[in-house]
Amino acid sequence: MIRFTIVTITYNAQNVVERTLQSVLNQTYEGVEHLIIDGASTDQTLALVEQYKQQSDQSDNHHKVIVQSEPDEGIYYAMNKGLTQAAGDYICYMNAGDAFPTADTLEQIVHRLQLNSRPSAELPAVLYGNTNVVDGEGRFMHPRRLQPPTQLTWRSFRQGMLVCHQAFYARTDIAKNLPFDTRYRFSADVDWCIRIMREADRMGLTLEDAGIVVANYMEEGATTRNHRASLLERFRVMATHYGLVQTALLHCWFVVRAAIK
Repeated sequence: MIRFTIVTITYNAQNVVERTLQSVLNQTYEGVEHLIIDGASTDQTLALVEQYKQQSDQSDNHHKVIVQSEPDEGIYYAMNKGLTQAAGDYICYMNAGDAFPTADTLEQIVHRLQLNSRPSAELPAVLYGNTNVVDGEGRFMHPRRLQPPTQLTWRSFRQGMLVCHQAFYARTDIAKNLPFDTRYRFSADVDWCIRIMREADRMGLTLEDAGIVVANYMEEGATTRNHRASLLERFRVMATHYGLVQTALLHCWFVVRAAIK
């Protein structure tokens, strides 16, 4: 059975974390490892996490829940902790406030892509899907503006981050060799996804679209709160992978496109 490692990063997230935890608990697929990496929360986050762990242990879903709480140096350091510990075939980051749209989301991914019938060496390097944006209460607002293409390549991100990290499932054996670059404060996830896809291209492995919405996520976060710094950093990431001139030209087009709209 293909196993998924879901990593949830938390810090004082008592207002939103329960939605995330329950959405993982309700997944009907049995091959789930859930790593909760907490940055030493001082609110009720850990109490909610412990309650969730007990619920999961008592349920018949056969999920494995692992909790680690200690101070860290930021979200990407925490994401690397989760990556180091991950034991599943695929790893996906679903942070506090994010959620699976349905109880059978993982079942659908496995069924649609026929993952359990493939030899390990032939498994796609990346599984991906669509994303919906929700509000602070988890209510649907709209589909994410950027939509993933049917044929994704590492060059696709020249048009922006077409697949957000909540909808990006990387093969763990590949991802472990490509940890998040913690020199980036806001855009290490963009850089990580591109590097994973570039490695897939080098290895001759596929990137496969599940063709469904695989995550609900809230737009509000550190990137949104630090919009200007995030944009500048993302430009650096894109220039590193696609070249300075091409990145500058594409960003000029983004500005024109936004003005037209």
